[in-house]
Amino acid sequence: MIQPYTTTVTATADRDWLASRHGTDATDTITLDLAQFTKDTHYVEPTGSRPHGYVRSGVPVGQITASGLYGPYDPAATDGREVLAGLVYAEVPFTPGTSKVPAALFWHGTAYADKVPGGIDPAKISPSTAGAQIRFLGAVSA
Repeated sequence: MIQPYTTTVTATADRDWLASRHGTDATDTITLDLAQFTKDTHYVEPTGSRPHGYVRSGVPVGQITASGLYGPYDPAATDGREVLAGLVYAEVPFTPGTSKVPAALFWHGTAYADKVPGGIDPAKISPSTAGAQIRFLGAVSA
């Protein structure tokens, strides 16, 4: 006799970078190229006790022109990632060996610059009609 077994994994997104709920109801679906991201800065790797890794909520991303996939935003890049497309809205779980994962893109609204994983300097963001419409605020006041 086969006994079914079900398990549930619940992840709570750390969205302390989010300054308001404006824009959270209109995210876009994108695909992340995990090979472009940096362990511990952009994502947490799976371990023996935690079978799923995850890309952190709030990571800034840009679209790679050649593939159409998304990688970490880099104002010095020349592959399309120099245009800020937005921030990863919710943590994105993945299993070992995964190279591409779907994600929700927060592309307009307000965020705290000093809370963005990996950091972001709003002064280095080049305005673009194809880019994100995010207003970045300074430090969170207590």
